[in-house]
Amino acid sequence: MLIGELSRRTGVHPHQLRYYEDQKLLTPARGANGYRVYGADAVVTVVQIRRLLDAGLSTRDIAYLLPCATGTTPELEACPELLDALRERLRGLDEQIDTLSRTRRALRRYIAATEQQTGPGRAPAPSARDA
Repeated sequence: MLIGELSRRTGVHPHQLRYYEDQKLLTPARGANGYRVYGADAVVTVVQIRRLLDAGLSTRDIAYLLPCATGTTPELEACPELLDALRERLRGLDEQIDTLSRTRRALRRYIAATEQQTGPGRAPAPSARDA
């Protein structure tokens, strides 16, 4: 199938498909006319790439892990490398969530303390250093 058909079947813009090729995630053949020709398995591969991107993996990580993730369905096959990468990404997200939660609590405390001094919804009076 040509790039337009792959785009229609996967919902991924042709520009993105060419980017995946540049990143060595897709390897289409070339027709006599120079057009990219994708095999039927390219649909599954693109769906897997999208799922891994949605999971927060970089294209570099995906290029390394994609051979492990290939199969005949869009569901990812389990392999140690893929599972390790996904678990590491999850740990990173948990750390980010913890950091954001601490930041949110600090902001709420600051807002509450400021409102106690100035009243709800009112900004503190400008100080000399704001002038």
